[in-house]
Formats: sequence, C-alpha cells, structure tokens
Amino acid sequence: MTQPTPLMPHATASWLVDNTALTFEQISDFCGLHILEVQAMADDLTSAKYTGRDPLRSGELTTAEIEKGQNDPNYRLKMFKAPVTVNRTKGPRYTPVSKRQDKPDGIAWILRNHPEVSDAQISKLIGTTRHTIAAIRDRSHWNIANITAKDPVTLGLSSQRELDAMIAKAAKGKPDDEETAQRLGSDREALIEELRAARQAQARIASEAAQEAEAAAWLAAKRASENEEQQTPPPGWGE
Repeated sequence: MTQPTPLMPHATASWLVDNTALTFEQISDFCGLHILEVQAMADDLTSAKYTGRDPLRSGELTTAEIEKGQNDPNYRLKMFKAPVTVNRTKGPRYTPVSKRQDKPDGIAWILRNHPEVSDAQISKLIGTTRHTIAAIRDRSHWNIANITAKDPVTLGLSSQRELDAMIAKAAKGKPDDEETAQRLGSDREALIEELRAARQAQARIASEAAQEAEAAAWLAAKRASENEEQQTPPPGWGE
C-alpha cells in the first residue's frame, strides 16, 4: 500500500534538501515528487521559492527515521504520522488571498498548453468563473496586458497530481460531473420543450379541425335550407 505524502510536499522537500543529507531519490519518494523537481530545488532552478516546512515539527518524520535514511541511501523513509486529510465539499476551490492574483496566469497557461481542457474543468481546478476564463481566452480581460502564462502547479494553485488527472481526463474526452450534469439538464429541457410544442401543435390542429367541421356543418345546413325554400311554392300558387 502506498503511504500518504506530506501535507505540503514541495515545502517539505525543500526543508529536507536544506537540512538533511538524504538523497534526492529518498526525498522525491517520500514527498511524492519527481526526482528532477527535487534536483531543481537543490540547484535553485525553480521559478517559485518554497518556504521549507519542517516534517519533524509536524510529526510526519522523526529524527531517528531521517538518520536511518542518511545512513542507508537505499532506505525508504516511512511516515511516522500521516497528515489529516480534509475532504473538499462541493463548490469552488478556496484560494488564499495571496494567490488569487495568480489565477489569470494559471488559466492562461492551461488555455495555451491544453486547449482540450473544458472551461468547467479549469473552473474546478483553479477555482474561478467561466466568465473569467472566457475573458482571458478572447483577450477581453481587464488586465490582459499583465497576464503571463505560468504553470498553476508552480504558482501553487493546484497539485501536479490534480493537473495531470485533469489533462488525462480531457485527453480521453471524458467530461467532468458538472459538465455532464449541465449537458443532461440541457437535453432534458430541450426534450420537454419539444414535447410541449408537439402537444400545442396537436391541440391547434384539433381545434382547427373542429372549427372546419362546424363551419362545414353550418354551410351544409344553410344550403339545405335554401334548397327547401326554392322547392316550396309560394302561398296561393296554383289556385
């Protein structure tokens, strides 16, 4: 069974790089990151500088466990205390105030590099509105001149796993739950409207047929009356 990753993988990896003699492979394995990401942190090549998060203080690792790893490069670190996971409720993703100004950059990156991703998926990942996405796509956004496409993972707007999962789902052409619900809702409304129009058309046809039948009966009665009057001799005729 795969063990859980730290609550803040990148920040934890940054702390381990700066404060331990663990190998990049050990750190990447424990934090659930690619080894090249850890290498980039060590070489200061990442565009985002992460503030280290001490896994000893959070209880995710112990000093003894780190020493085991430092003494044996092949040793795989074991998490001492798994972080408490918080299940997100339905609704837009919460983004810290300090990160909200980065949302347009993340949206622009996805639109440029993954046009197959739907607006609903972007909205769910970044925590934004479809109006904002559309404004960035057609370059009508009020701050478009200052928007620069940047990886949402680097900006801290999503995790690499979430981004990869979204791209994979879009590549398979599998709509997300929200988009499916909206499409089904639209189809249902269209069907109801079609049935309503059919009923109205049938009622109109029936009404017109009844009116025509009534008019035909009146006309037939009138002609019969006229024929009867023509055939009836006037009073005193033939005396």
